[in-house]
Amino acid sequence: MSWWSRVVERHWPPRWLYTTYERLVLDALDRDSLPQHVAVLADGNRRWARLNAPGQPLVAGYRAGAARLMEFVEWCDEADLQVVTLWVLSTDNLKRSDDDELSPLLAVIEQLVRELAATGRWRVQAVGSLELLPDEMVESLKASSASTDGTQGMQVNVAIAYGGRQELRDAVRSLLSARAEEGATLAEVAQTLEIEQISEHLYTKGQPDPDLIIRTSGEQRLSGFLLWQSAHSEFYFCEALWPDFRRVDFVRALRSYAQRERRFGR
Repeated sequence: MSWWSRVVERHWPPRWLYTTYERLVLDALDRDSLPQHVAVLADGNRRWARLNAPGQPLVAGYRAGAARLMEFVEWCDEADLQVVTLWVLSTDNLKRSDDDELSPLLAVIEQLVRELAATGRWRVQAVGSLELLPDEMVESLKASSASTDGTQGMQVNVAIAYGGRQELRDAVRSLLSARAEEGATLAEVAQTLEIEQISEHLYTKGQPDPDLIIRTSGEQRLSGFLLWQSAHSEFYFCEALWPDFRRVDFVRALRSYAQRERRFGR
């Protein structure tokens, strides 16, 4: 490929053309048809690093992914969404990653949460099995979250050390503990347990379930993400690796969602 061809490939189509297209698509959408809660599996950071930063540590991909997550939250805010959930680290990731890879990743995630909170625009909450993380990191995450208490903006959940099965386990444990404090026996709990009671003990309690779940990198599975909450969610799968996910891809996901007829199991 000639140097001119490489220049054209890099700069065409120009950014202004994409911006115009994005605005036209958004303006054509009925705002009432847009989701309230969008969740994303930001997948493909390591593959992006191997392709775009060969010879560099994989943390280069995590940093690029974190920068894209900051932009993604901005896009969601501009679309007037109420809640966005970002899955950045699963419990499986914790098990299979070695220290050389995990420690830099945790540092990137901690910085991401800090920067999200520092904007002062959104309510930021870290959700997951936080007890699996280093104590210093947990303290930092909680401090960042607490600094956004009372903020009236969009809710931003950052799923860290998150697993859907672990969330359900923790919800049941919390429910049983609460009922025991009320003096209920295990038999009484079993006889009176309702679905809504479990929902009240999830990490995302009090929030609407995700209307739209986006997964990047070409993978087409949930991998345990929001197992309970996603019962009636719509899904959008994108081939782009997460750091390459563009605003135009997000706009197309919103358009795809708006064109669907939601039946909620009926």
